[in-house]
Amino acid sequence: MTGSLTITETDEERDATQLILQDIQSGVYAPGTWLKQIDLETRYGRGRNEIRRALDRLALKRVVEHVPNRGYHVYLSDGKQWDDIAEIRIMLETGIAGKVIARATSMDVSVLRELADRFQGLLHSGTVLELYEANLAFHRAYVDLAGNAELHSVIAELRQRTSSAPVSQWHTRSRIEVSAAEHHQMVNAIEQKDELWLKTLIEQHIRQK
Repeated sequence: MTGSLTITETDEERDATQLILQDIQSGVYAPGTWLKQIDLETRYGRGRNEIRRALDRLALKRVVEHVPNRGYHVYLSDGKQWDDIAEIRIMLETGIAGKVIARATSMDVSVLRELADRFQGLLHSGTVLELYEANLAFHRAYVDLAGNAELHSVIAELRQRTSSAPVSQWHTRSRIEVSAAEHHQMVNAIEQKDELWLKTLIEQHIRQK
């Protein structure tokens, strides 16, 4: 993670799949919303074939659902699915806590703290999308410290299945503030090499209780 370069893509450089997914994850399209292809073509400036391929890819990931003869809508998950995915994430992200603590350098801790500060700094002036992306950046950095690229992909896939994360997780402003505080506490736990505390924080953070 140390010394890595972040490249920000423009909308023109991203394919329609990424653009639609971003809008779903940021709450532009709420769970259950029907996605009209002609509207998506206009919004993203992409052709019909690219939009159709994008929707098919997202359907395979269960981000959207295809209903024959009707079209596509944003996947509407039930409470059990959300709980099941949370359980899997807890197992994975607490499972690497010991490795993260063992591998984290003082520079890594500083980078994590900067990411936690960025999320907190957006509380008063940031958009939902900016908050969501800052939250993802913090969690990506945490997972990256385990040194397992495949795990990173698995967790990202799980996150996509609970696609409208800001809507489903951050019910109130106070919950966002708690999330910001938990980020800082997680960094402190890593710095202090307190594995049990880190695991406890990760579980309560994912459950969002």
